[in-house]
Amino acid sequence: MTKTKKSEFRPNDFVVYPAHGVGRIMLIEEQEIAGLRLELFVISFEKDKMTLRVPTHKATEIGMRSLSSPDVVTKALDTLKGKARVKRAMWSRRAQEYEQKINSGDLLSIAEVVRDLHRSDDQREQSYSERQLYEAALERLTREVAAVSGVDEMNAQKTVGTALMTRAA
Repeated sequence: MTKTKKSEFRPNDFVVYPAHGVGRIMLIEEQEIAGLRLELFVISFEKDKMTLRVPTHKATEIGMRSLSSPDVVTKALDTLKGKARVKRAMWSRRAQEYEQKINSGDLLSIAEVVRDLHRSDDQREQSYSERQLYEAALERLTREVAAVSGVDEMNAQKTVGTALMTRAA
């Protein structure tokens, strides 16, 4: 069973790690940790200048996945065009839910956070914590859109920005 999971990800593949977003598998290495030989994916997050080592047998269990398909990206961009759904709960509760959606690694959930926290020029200012969550979600979304579409992040930002501007008021 583990053999099929190992072949799911290969060096140079882009993957989504839930807590960090899009990264690239640089290599698969073996290391001895606490007397055990472990096979590890070495994932590089270029933008964050970070390298992560993930045991190959735990990768899917922790939520690491391949990039979304182009039709999922299209659905995510359509989600951005929808009307913002802001619950009337306390901000701390909503912020916690947004944080969970961002860290889930699910592209559609991340798109919902971007949609709900996006402010156009004529709307009220965002609080610091709202802006932090919005920017984190926006960055994750644009990185995955860029990787799936095969474009640079600037073009992906334009695509996402266009979707946000055409949304329902």
